[in-house]
Order: sequence, then C-alpha cells, then structure tokens
Amino acid sequence: MTVPYRYDQVGSLLRPQALKNARAKFAAGEISKAELTQVEDAEIIKVIAKQKEIGLQAVTDGEFRRRWWHLDFIAALNGITVYNFETTAFGIKAEAQGTYVSGKLSFAADHPFLDHFRFTQAHAGTTTAKQTIPGPNMIFLDSFILSRKYHDHPVYASKNEFKADLVATYQAAILAFYAAGCRYLQLDDTSWGALFDQHFRELIKQNGYDPDELVQEFGDITEAALTVKPADMAITFHLCKGNFQSQWLYNGSYAKIAQRLLAITAFDGFFLEFDDERSGSFAPLANLHDQRIVLGLVTSKTPALETPAALQQRIQEATKYVPLDQICLSPQCGFSSTQEGNKLTAADQWAKLKLVKQVAESVWPEV
Repeated sequence: MTVPYRYDQVGSLLRPQALKNARAKFAAGEISKAELTQVEDAEIIKVIAKQKEIGLQAVTDGEFRRRWWHLDFIAALNGITVYNFETTAFGIKAEAQGTYVSGKLSFAADHPFLDHFRFTQAHAGTTTAKQTIPGPNMIFLDSFILSRKYHDHPVYASKNEFKADLVATYQAAILAFYAAGCRYLQLDDTSWGALFDQHFRELIKQNGYDPDELVQEFGDITEAALTVKPADMAITFHLCKGNFQSQWLYNGSYAKIAQRLLAITAFDGFFLEFDDERSGSFAPLANLHDQRIVLGLVTSKTPALETPAALQQRIQEATKYVPLDQICLSPQCGFSSTQEGNKLTAADQWAKLKLVKQVAESVWPEV
C-alpha cells in the first residue's frame, strides 16, 4: 500500500487521565522517571491497540512521551538549550518553552526518540508504525532566525555554516530512524506558516531576514536533508497553522509557499490543513507534482463531527486541481499537539478518525 494512506492521521492523540496524573506526580517529585515510563508504556500499548481496532493503517504512540509535539525532539539534539517563558501567541496566556542554538548542532546517537520508535513498532505488530518529528526549519526559524537569545550569543560564524550542520543533523536523524526499523517518517514543520502570515513576516524582517528568500532556503534545507532518504522509506510532510489547546497561530494562504514546498519530490506526500476558511482555496495544490496530498478536512480543534457528504464534496472540489488518485484524507492536525490536548473528548477523537476511514472507503473503494 502507498504511504501516505488513503485514510491517515497526523500523529498526536489526547492524553488519557492516567498519563496526565502520572506526569503531574513526576513533576511534583512523587514518582520516579522509571515509574512514569511504566505508565507511558502501558498507555501507549492501549492506544496502539485502539488505533488498530478502528482500522488505521498507520499507528503512532500518540506522542504520549512528549510535552510538546516538537520541542522534546529538538531539546535532545546536541547544541540546543531550552528556556521557559509565557506566551500569548495563541490568544491565551500560557506557560511555554523555547529553544535556541547554543553550540554546534548535531544528532545524538542515543536520541531517546529512537527507543520510543522501537517500542511503538514492537507493539504495532504487522501494522505500519509511523514516527513523527519536527522538521528542520522549526530549528532554523525559532532557534536561530527569531531567537533573541541566539542573536545575543551567536555560535556560528555564518548562517550557511549553521545550515550545513542543520542539514547534517537531519540526515543523521533520517538514517538513524531507518536503522531502527522506521519506514514511515513524518516531518511536522509549521514554521512554513510564518512565511505567509503577515505578522510573522514582519517579525522575520525585523530580525534582518527576507521571508520571500526564506521560502527558497526552507525548501533547499529540506531537500538537502532528504537526499539520504532510503528507497524503501516513506517520508511525508505536515503543516498546520497552529494547534495549541484548540487555538491557532498563522493566517494566510498557501499560495506564497506552494510552488517551492510542493516541488520537494522526495516527499511521498503532504498533510495540509483545510478545515476552515483560514485555509483558503485548493488552488495552490495545482503546484503538486506526483506526490500524494492528504487533505486535512476533519478538524481536530472542536468536537462537532463533520458529515460524510460535506467531506465528499470538499474532496470533489480539490479534484479541480489534483487528480483524485493523488488525494488522501485525514484530520487537519493531531488532537494533542501539547500534553494539555485540544478541547474535545476521546470519544470525539475516535469518532473523527472513524469518519476519516468511512469517507475514504466511500471515495476510494479499493482501500
């Protein structure tokens, strides 16, 4: 079967209460790291079984071992420092963490996500185990371009020197996951949204960079990282416009980035958000080459369940720009990009994933 699948998912799932309780106890010093891991293991085994039960063709660990969808991976790289701050970027005041480049960047051979994947694969059985990691431009944008802490204490002589290490870091990561048995890897890279959102474009300019030039650079970095991709490994790309406790971050059309992004033919498919009017039209998808496009038509932000007819109609609208055979369906993002989760229930989550499968089977009977 071709990856991405006709009905697929982005990756994160709502954290069960037992896991939230254990994480709170660990933070309070009431249980050890080993005891927390035991709870994580047990809950991941359950959530993998649930994904298989409803018929998903690719299962994840729900990102149950993470606080953030991106930062836990980045923090475990060599040359990264984490710091705490408060943010109102998503329209609510919340405690957050950021990262900055504080030394020579490289991939750690003992990166914890490798063992996390091995655990997922062991319990996925014959079902495909999907691994999600943040894409390279998350580091380029947040930990370098927009990082005041980095600019105050730069560790690279030039941007190009940093970019070379960033590419090498991701090449090493791809090959390490492949060696661990991963055959379906997804790069989640929401940083591309900053290149079409007017507010973030201004922030980028204030830091001395041209957002239009960065469109090309983001693409070049990504393509260079993917040059080591083995022939029997599928790698996909996911971009949503922000997903934090059901709040969003970026506004704007994919038009500014579509030509460069969709030209990255080493990707097997692209997961793009199309669940509301902020997503704009499907017109930018005309830039797609022969990859698959996974339409994120089912929202993970609210509990309201979309109707099969409405989803079928939206898929039909997309065929004005992309052949039906290249289209797949998924939620627009994960359900719990952070440990807090979005504002819907586990029952809502599973109903939406079942709906994705139901609609895909009606549109593409061969699945």
